[in-house]
Amino acid sequence: MQPERVVVLALDGVYPFELGMPSRILGAADGRYEVLTCTADGGPVRTSTDFTITVEHGPDVLATADTVIVAAIDPSRLPAELPGTVGAALARIRPDARIVSICTGAFVLAAAGLLDGHRATTHWQLADLFRSRYPHIPLDPDVLFVADGRVLTSAGAASGVDVLLHLIREDHGTRLANAVARCCVVPPFRDGGQAQYIEQPVPEPGAASTAATRAWALQRLDEPLALADLAGHARMSLRTFARRFHDEVGVSPGRWLIQQRVARARHLLESSDLSVDQIAGAVGFATGASLRQHLHATIGVSPQAYRRTFRPVR
Repeated sequence: MQPERVVVLALDGVYPFELGMPSRILGAADGRYEVLTCTADGGPVRTSTDFTITVEHGPDVLATADTVIVAAIDPSRLPAELPGTVGAALARIRPDARIVSICTGAFVLAAAGLLDGHRATTHWQLADLFRSRYPHIPLDPDVLFVADGRVLTSAGAASGVDVLLHLIREDHGTRLANAVARCCVVPPFRDGGQAQYIEQPVPEPGAASTAATRAWALQRLDEPLALADLAGHARMSLRTFARRFHDEVGVSPGRWLIQQRVARARHLLESSDLSVDQIAGAVGFATGASLRQHLHATIGVSPQAYRRTFRPVR
């Protein structure tokens, strides 16, 4: 199988951590990706810290990319207008290429017009600045990443790992994505969104967490778990549990349960011979029709189509 070519664009002020993510994560995907790094003019770039980097490739390699990733840069170096060399480099991207930004990389894509007509996200601390500069782009600062067709944007720092694992999951299935996550010692799927990382008031001493209840629920996804069941396990009132759950996870308990059930269903579609109705029952959906509805809402395909795409050939 010919590996997909991924080209990472390093701009002035690039964060070394985010710049290295694609090579580390996608490079662990069993040879499925070839990751190259380039700069906008072929020359060295200053990083956000005390060193400069030199890479082998110039902007011409962008024209050969199946996927282009724009790494995050120091917010203090975000230009109000896109430098000419950067705009010219981005203009080399093929119309059918997939485009991904990590954190502040969304500002670069927006300035280049590559987010026009797409939903996006970026670091929650920069949401107001993004909206002031690009009011025509629908921004969701609460999520870890947004996948809108061929354009994907991710939130701050480590959410770059989330979107890269999503690429692997969409390209090659959950089995490989989970294997990469284990290799890199990161969660294969993080619950909720940025809301759980936004600065919150310090909880009262001894305040209970919902973590134990989430672990308990994951062992019982096949059961009809209601909010009252979860709150009862946590020994909290319904209102207190729902508020604390959202503060910790970033989504409601009901939404979180659907996410976990869909993730479990995807795994079973890949790894078992169970029918759609059997899988629906195993993950807590009342009917196969309900599973079909939630899977389509999440990834846009039917269970049968998903299984045909990602089921290993035997």
